[in-house]
Amino acid sequence: MKAAELDLNHLLSFEPRGGVLRFAGHRALLVDAAALGLLRRQLADLLGLTAARGVLTRFGFAHGWRVAEQAREMFDWDSPHEWRIAGGRLHRLYGHVGFEPLRASERAAEPRERFACARWHDSYEAEQHLVHFGRAEQPVCWTLTGFASGYLSRAYQREIYGVERSCAACGEALCTMEARERGDWGDELADQIAYYQRDCLEDDLRALSAALRRADRRLRRTQIASGLDDGDEDAALGVVARSPSMRAVLATARRAAAFDTTVLIEGESGVGKERIARLIHARSPRAEGPFIAVNCGALPETLLESELFGHVRGAFTGASRDRAGLFESARGGTLLLDEIGELPLSMQVALLRVLQEYEVRRVGESVARAVDVRVVAATNRDLSELAAAGSFREDLYYRLAVITLRVPPLRERREDVLPLARLLLAEIGTRLGREGASLSASAAQRLLRGRFRGNVRELSNTLERALVLCDDDELDSAAIDAAMHDLLAPAAPLRRRAGADASGVDGSGAELAVRTLADVERDAIEAALRHSGGNRARAARLLGIGEATLYRRLKRYRAP
Repeated sequence: MKAAELDLNHLLSFEPRGGVLRFAGHRALLVDAAALGLLRRQLADLLGLTAARGVLTRFGFAHGWRVAEQAREMFDWDSPHEWRIAGGRLHRLYGHVGFEPLRASERAAEPRERFACARWHDSYEAEQHLVHFGRAEQPVCWTLTGFASGYLSRAYQREIYGVERSCAACGEALCTMEARERGDWGDELADQIAYYQRDCLEDDLRALSAALRRADRRLRRTQIASGLDDGDEDAALGVVARSPSMRAVLATARRAAAFDTTVLIEGESGVGKERIARLIHARSPRAEGPFIAVNCGALPETLLESELFGHVRGAFTGASRDRAGLFESARGGTLLLDEIGELPLSMQVALLRVLQEYEVRRVGESVARAVDVRVVAATNRDLSELAAAGSFREDLYYRLAVITLRVPPLRERREDVLPLARLLLAEIGTRLGREGASLSASAAQRLLRGRFRGNVRELSNTLERALVLCDDDELDSAAIDAAMHDLLAPAAPLRRRAGADASGVDGSGAELAVRTLADVERDAIEAALRHSGGNRARAARLLGIGEATLYRRLKRYRAP
């Protein structure tokens, strides 16, 4: 038998009425790609991206190894070579990727030490990573690369490892992978070999169990550090309420959580609206389902409809396969529509219909699909004012605001500052390897005097910066002052105001004592970009706006 003769019609067998499915004679399971995407998200949230990558890479390696063994036993190959090259075709038949072999001219130019070089279209991993994490800086097809490495290692009885060279999640047209024997990689493999391990399933289970225990210990340390007891379930979700105003918000949130209705969360940027939404989800009957958050201001209008409602193959250029939207992916759970005030009017009409009918139509499809999802919306803008001004549909506003929660800014709930600071410091210290970090009395007093225009987000950034720049585990007032001063230092202007010279004096000679709002906004953007090292996505998060909104502001201020 030749590898090219492998056919899904012959390999897959099943009982039409349901039951056990078999692939190549072995039991197989159908798993929704969106579920694997949610698993990736949850592994990353629990263990961090590095550990999540290790688990997924090792799983892929074990799968590839097992498939190679099954293929050797099941088929009468014409030659060992046919068995060895069948891995790519089996990879595609499993539905992981669309596969495009290299052309003859490209194969002729390959280095001799390569064992494989493949192009992957429609990688489910790249697709799901984009949904849950956004654009990546490094290739993310960890399971797929692990599968190729496991299959080749078993087929050739050597240590052969794949490295993804380009990835659709990084903005490339497709994903490319090449595999070589371990010794032929040289130093290039040094930072990736740790993600591979031959006896991986048992090790992964032990590692995951240990990680869960560590996470439980970290949570307990966080609770102790912030003065919380075991019964404070809200604190486990990062929500602290000592002030009467915040206690009232949480009381309403807990009550609303029990009922399957829409909730609108209002508040300034950085007050913790997403954490309130997660609390509602965790205390609702949908707690076992997925929680998916989407920033409506970060997605271009041309992609927003496809992201929310999905599309069918051929609906537009680049739609090479059917794809479920976030409303379908959040089935049985909660969908948070963050920055709902940035939603274009054309999409507001479509969203209103979904909320009324509980069904979606994928782009390019005429059939409606029922959805079972709870919608929570969040905004830092006053939707009632937007509705009065005609920039937000009044009927959609009333449909969203069945229950409205207004989260007060941090400056109006001083009782929450220190408990929040201790909770955040424990989380940051654990992440940075400074688990003994604490606040001195002087630091606590300095924080209580802080204005925190950026609310909880600014408090968190201040603590993280202070901890990075301070050598001692106990932060004092000087460390807090230094972190605040550096974060709020005036930025070099992107563009001066018309009519003002470098000294800040206008054409009439009068001193400009009052700065315009545009100048303040411009300086805040510059400070955020400097603080984030030029990373626009992180700068947008610091500012509490969408990446698309930041891009528009930059174009405005850098205009000639």
